[in-house]
Amino acid sequence: MPLEPSNSQEDYTSMNQRAPYPLLLLCFVLGVTLQSCETSPTPPTTTASASADLPNILWLVGENMNLDLGIYGAENVYTPHLDSLAERGIRYTKVFATSPVCAPSRSAFMTGMYQTTTDTHHMRSHRDDDYRLPEGVRPITHRLQDVGYHTANIKYIGEKEVGTAKLDLNFVNEGPVYQTDDWSTLKNNQPFFAQINMPENEYDIYDRQTYKHERVTWYGEEQHPQIATQENVSPPPYYPDHPLVREEWARYLNSTSGMDIRIGWILDQLREDGLADNTIIVFFGDNGRMEPRGIHWPWDTGLHVPLIIYYPENLQAPQQFERGAVNEDVISLLDITATTLTMAGITPPMSMQSKVFFGEHTDPPRKYAFGARDRIDETELRMRSVRGERYHYIRNYSEGEGFATLNRYKEKCFRIKPLMRQMLEAGELTGPAYALMQPMPYELLYDTLEDPHEINNLAESDNPDHREALIQLRAALDIWEAETGDLGFRPEAREIVAPFEKEMHDWFGTPDWHDYTPAP
Repeated sequence: MPLEPSNSQEDYTSMNQRAPYPLLLLCFVLGVTLQSCETSPTPPTTTASASADLPNILWLVGENMNLDLGIYGAENVYTPHLDSLAERGIRYTKVFATSPVCAPSRSAFMTGMYQTTTDTHHMRSHRDDDYRLPEGVRPITHRLQDVGYHTANIKYIGEKEVGTAKLDLNFVNEGPVYQTDDWSTLKNNQPFFAQINMPENEYDIYDRQTYKHERVTWYGEEQHPQIATQENVSPPPYYPDHPLVREEWARYLNSTSGMDIRIGWILDQLREDGLADNTIIVFFGDNGRMEPRGIHWPWDTGLHVPLIIYYPENLQAPQQFERGAVNEDVISLLDITATTLTMAGITPPMSMQSKVFFGEHTDPPRKYAFGARDRIDETELRMRSVRGERYHYIRNYSEGEGFATLNRYKEKCFRIKPLMRQMLEAGELTGPAYALMQPMPYELLYDTLEDPHEINNLAESDNPDHREALIQLRAALDIWEAETGDLGFRPEAREIVAPFEKEMHDWFGTPDWHDYTPAP
């Protein structure tokens, strides 16, 4: 999805311009007083010597991916650097983003609050208004800076492009989110917290001339290792068996292999600069896979992300750290916020929805991970997701809409989608691929153990196990929506949404089958 300008440096607005209501609701649910729930006290302080004892923390953020690394069992990829990191760290297998698209997901894990609570749930929202985060909600970097961390969002190491310096946050009025984008400042400004957003697993669309191209290339495609080919890949069964599908699947896997090359550059530079022995590395995906049924959709393909945590040998790791361990607990990607704060010796505020899943003092494990899909570009759909250890429940508040609903970015860049429209019209689609092109029902339930591709909807099954799972997950979603103050029920104003249709038309074009007349 499109990158947006970095956050402005406007002065803070007054307290009464904030939106505290979701926070107050959360305080009520937790049964704590307003005074104890306020989270804007005097910032924590630390001495210079104490600050020097803190570890460096490096977030490596993969774009748009599922568990498509060799260490997770993916075939036709070559990811030796990340595989090695996992072999010497902890690999997590059941981590789920709070949104299947970048800006809402990033707005959540950069604050430790659900995007549906903070009114940052719509894609590319609040970029040109005076919106402020609710009182007490702050970017994680500001909390780290309070205790002496130098914060950086890196694009280059020397002349090598290793990241995008991407923010893509649905809040822009909180002051600078990071202090620098210069890698060379890290060595002399420890402890540091650095984020590097990988360029791979993204289409090369940011000249905004995408409508002119018959085939949209992947970023860095010319340099990607050609390990996956049409002949050796096996795309999921919800797509038709077609050469173009296999070609697109191979392009995605090769992009993942290309990403690992940049990871290697970063790890090499850490060692060369003498930083590797004091730097905790956290690798994770920001949302699900770059495929038509992945990004944008609250199936596992849109929400399931990799997570690896690595501690160098001379840093004292928490007691549960075991090299090469595999953790299968259900974890929300939201929890990376609170967990990272504890790595820096910071106690997360009581009102933060993020939970600590790794460290000396962890929160009780989650039973479910919750996700939300709301407006993305010009496409207004509302869906919610509850993922347990085995069953996955999706509620489609936009009943009758679904995979076939128009999104110009998807129609132009993801060649499989227009192919499926053509095959449907010609009567050539069958099975799961045909079902995918039909309107989505109000409820979907999947047994991910028996049906990892989430093809068979069990919402109307008479099986007692399925009925029990459906009842439990329905109730869990109802409670979560109430407790977190889910704002998705509140429609956006027409004057906010309308311009997106023209913007997306000018950027990606409009397919011939859709009538579009630009507004005067």
